[in-house]
Amino acid sequence: MEGEGIIKLSKSSVSRYEIEAVTDVMQKEYLGMGLQVKEFEDAIGTYLRTQKPIVCVNSGTAALHLALQSLDIKCGDEVLVPTITYVASFQAITAVGATPIACDVDEESFVIDLHDAKRRVSPNTKAIMPVWYAGDISRREKVYLFAKSMGIRVIEDAAHAFGSEINGEVFGSEGDIICFSFDGIKNITCGEGGAIIFSKEFEAEAARNARLLGVDGDSKKREKGLRSWSFSVNMQGWRYHMSNINASIGIAQLKRIDEFKIKKKLLLNAYINELKKIPGCEIPKFDFEGVFMHIFVILVSENLRDQLRKFLLSRGIESGIHYPPNHKLSFFKTNYILPNAERFAKKCISLPYHVDLSERDIKKISKELRNFFNERNDESQTY
Repeated sequence: MEGEGIIKLSKSSVSRYEIEAVTDVMQKEYLGMGLQVKEFEDAIGTYLRTQKPIVCVNSGTAALHLALQSLDIKCGDEVLVPTITYVASFQAITAVGATPIACDVDEESFVIDLHDAKRRVSPNTKAIMPVWYAGDISRREKVYLFAKSMGIRVIEDAAHAFGSEINGEVFGSEGDIICFSFDGIKNITCGEGGAIIFSKEFEAEAARNARLLGVDGDSKKREKGLRSWSFSVNMQGWRYHMSNINASIGIAQLKRIDEFKIKKKLLLNAYINELKKIPGCEIPKFDFEGVFMHIFVILVSENLRDQLRKFLLSRGIESGIHYPPNHKLSFFKTNYILPNAERFAKKCISLPYHVDLSERDIKKISKELRNFFNERNDESQTY
């Protein structure tokens, strides 16, 4: 089992390679944004097999914010976004003064429901922000066809999807704007970090300047260990740049990504083989072939979901809920219902899923799930 005691829902996988990489940066005593950040951007481009401009920042949320700002999306504009996502997607939209238009989700993939999205398009709609839930990007082409038909831009929230594949190719080389997250529990981590893949160089340059407080051209100097002492500022900027420390972790993690993918695939198959035998557990119909899955989610009866979470925790097993619908949160509350999302949010439960789990852990988790549902079946037969 994963250590002693509790089986964690998620965690970073840290090896000697990450420790050595951070130690090397510390010994060089240049900890802010510098050469390692550029090396990480180049390594991402090599992995994704793209020459497109890549801008690394200090979080996935910052990536979304700067992507929106680079398109000059602002107050009065609207962005279509699925309500089932982490609140960061919505906060990034309001950060530029725009309005997030909460949309329902597809009943199978839990990505944005394009039929619902179409009903919410207005003259103020400037972009759609699909969120690739759990890492499944199989509906991507449909989103781009929709955006083209509506004449709007696409900003992909691919926080869950770094390393996922389409037709055997790692995705990221084609598209409008793609935002990744590298926080502590993502497919690879920098500790904290994010990246934006741009299709237009002038938009990438705007993001490069914005991540360093709007100081024009400062990124190129930082890559050489230099600073700008005489400079111009022509835009609103933020302190969103990535540090060499975080970039060094990302470089080491990227070298291990194939190892991570193999391990997570083994764990995924173990879960599917075990849980398909348990009445009461529904496994979503994700594209398991191409997905580099970030979270493992099952659906259970809504009147049992919270009971199940308490039961698992009493057995030393953490679980999660990805995610409460944003349109029900007070800051983003809507005057309309989104039925698919609201049903999903009451039934979803995320089980432990990270590369430091073992197949033995999966068997224990599955055994406790089986015990839970067997107990409920026995109780129902006594009445």
